Parts: sequence; C-alpha cells; structure tokens
Amino acid sequence: MQLKEEDIMTLDEAKQKLQGYDQLHVLKYFNELTDTEKDELLNQIEETDFEPLSKKKNDAAKREITPIDAYTVEDIAKNAIEYESIGLDAIKEGKAGAVLLAGGMGTRLGCDGPKGIYNIGLTKELYIFECLINNLLDVTKKADRYIHLFIMTSDKNHESTVSFLKEKDFFGYPEKFVHFFKQEMAPATDYERHVYMESKCRIATSPNGNGGWFISMRKSGMLDIVENEGIEWLNTFAVDNVLQRICDPVFIGAVIKNGFSSGSKVIRKADPSEKVGVMCRRGGVPSIVEYYELTDEMKDAKLPNGEYAYNFGVILNYLLNVKELIRIEGNNLPLHMVEKKIPYINEAGEFIEPSEPNGYKFESLILDMIEMFPDCMPFEVVREKEFAPVKNKTGVDSVDTARQLLIKNGVVL
Repeated sequence: MQLKEEDIMTLDEAKQKLQGYDQLHVLKYFNELTDTEKDELLNQIEETDFEPLSKKKNDAAKREITPIDAYTVEDIAKNAIEYESIGLDAIKEGKAGAVLLAGGMGTRLGCDGPKGIYNIGLTKELYIFECLINNLLDVTKKADRYIHLFIMTSDKNHESTVSFLKEKDFFGYPEKFVHFFKQEMAPATDYERHVYMESKCRIATSPNGNGGWFISMRKSGMLDIVENEGIEWLNTFAVDNVLQRICDPVFIGAVIKNGFSSGSKVIRKADPSEKVGVMCRRGGVPSIVEYYELTDEMKDAKLPNGEYAYNFGVILNYLLNVKELIRIEGNNLPLHMVEKKIPYINEAGEFIEPSEPNGYKFESLILDMIEMFPDCMPFEVVREKEFAPVKNKTGVDSVDTARQLLIKNGVVL
C-alpha cells in the first residue's frame, strides 16, 4: 500500500510516542533503512497500540467467584413466541447490528489464510464465512430486513478477508450492509516488556485480543454508521462457531423484555472440566471466568438441586447495548499476558526463530467487558444446535466434530 506523506507520522512524533513507553530501541536501525522502509516503520509505530505495556496484569481472580442463575432452555421456551416477536420488531426497526470477530488465522486448521475462508465442506465447497452468513440470512429473511454486519479483521488478514468475500459475492449478502474494520495491533515483548523487532523496519506485533473490538470500531469510523442507522444493540460473535445463531430474535427479545443491558448465550458444559469460560458472579457482579480459574473444588461443586454450580459455559455470542458500550468505552480492560514463542532479530540484527517461549503477547478479552455492564442475562441454548466450534484440525472442537454437528442440523456438506 502506498502511503501518503500527510498520513505518515514524523520521526520526532515517533520518538515522542516511543519514549513514553521506554521503547526508543525500535528506531535503532532507522538510519539504515530505505525511505520506503522508514515510512512503513513510522506508520506502524503510529498504528500500534503500546498502551498494554503500561497496564498492570489482570488481577480479577482475587475477587470471590460465586454461581449465577441462568435463564434455562425451559424458562425461555415458556415465553419464546413473545421474545421472538419483540426481537423481530427490533430488527425490522433497524435497531440490531452484528459484529463478527474474524481477526484470526487458520493456522491450527492447516490453512494459511483467515480462519473464515476454511472450506468445511465434504462434497461441495462450504466455507466458515459462508456458514455464518447463511445463519444470518435465516434471520433477515424472517424479518424481511437486512442487518448491518461489521467484520473485524486484523493487520495480518485484512486484505485476504476482504478480497475473498468480494470474490464470493458475500455469499448472497448485500455488500452495502457489510463493513470491514481492522483490529488494533499490540507489540510483542521480552519478559522485561521490551518490544521485539521482527526485522530492522518492523515491530513484532499481534492482534490485541477481542476485547478491543469496540474501540477499533470507533477508530475506524464504524460507530458513525451505528449512530446514523439508529442501531441500539450489537450482537458480537466469534468466527469459529459454524452453528452460531446471529441476531437471534428470541435472544434479542428476551434481553429487551427482561430489562437487561447485555446478554450472553451459554450452554451446559459437557463435563465439569470442559475448557470453556463460565458465567458466574465475581465480586457480586455478573462475570465470566476462564476454565483455568476454577479450582477442582469449584468444578465439582453442586447446587441444592444437584446440578453443577458452574455449569453454564459461554460461546462468545453477546448482545450488548450501544449506549452502555459508549459509556464504558474509556474504561481500561484487564490485561492478559500470554507467554509465546516470538520470532525476532537479536542485537546483531540476526533473525531468530525461538524453539521455546521467549516473551509475551498482550490481549484484552471481550468477556472482561461484561463486568462493566450493569447486568447480563445468561441465555441458555441447546449446545447441539448452536455450538460447533472449529478450533482444531482433528479431535475435540475440530473440523470433524463441527461437520458432524452441521450434518445433524440438516446442513448439506
């Protein structure tokens, strides 16, 4: 991409930004670079979110975790007709939008491109993106109104995602209702939080976690569309669940009818140790804890009715009120530091591909946003109908298990 001179940060501005985070070494080789490489590095410095380097590590686990009551499948069924009517009205009035978090790559699936372009079909082509758009079309046909779909990409997959969906004509979804925005990138560092360079002209970075999606929407101008279109609710969901129901009218209607400002779809865990985040209360407020935060005692704890106390796992499908999102927008999300193997250049300028973890990548997570809302409705769905994650090539939560569930739900592969 050719950068315009007026769009490029100056060297002095770059020094000022880097100095604020004690990362001036990023410019060590600046005088050796070509003019094009200098521009690219300055542009990357401008676009990179260095703020995680100044944040404290997530300490949420220090607060007491207790169970939360969910709206069960049985509870929801009693009012499903009313909920669906309310939800469809909201969609028909243009009050609902969808946000697809698709910044990841399909590396674990053996795919070099974005995860959404993976072909899950057997006798025909059926891509992950296609499955999701088909699910959204089910709702738009029922509501007789298209829903604005915002797709979050990353620096690593933006061009390939956009070109793929355009090539496939958005699988029948009108292009004017599809909007792309890029996720912010965060630098990868050594254990002392000094930024790694992957080359003399490029910082080692990675997507900053799905928790930054709303700020990324703001920075990309997407909130102008949200405001101009009168969208009041955003259904935010992950790319890797091919049975995900998007802008589900029953879900939307239930959240609105019961006066909640947010909702989270949940499933009953397959077993107490299943590796999914769990809806609960933390410090007395609705929250989501990762599976590794639950002790063995908590995993096996039971309620008086004999059910497991921490039995409702999240599937990364949230309905969030836009006014509340704007209210909490300036709040700092907890920092998650993930130990990783990070390729880098050493002091001699030599490229090193480490065999062991050598530093941190920094992430904020959407699940941490839930605590910032006044409330959250845990909305149970039938896992066999709405939970088919595609995380691995084989085994648990794999291409194979997702295919089996798609076939079970009548999808032709």
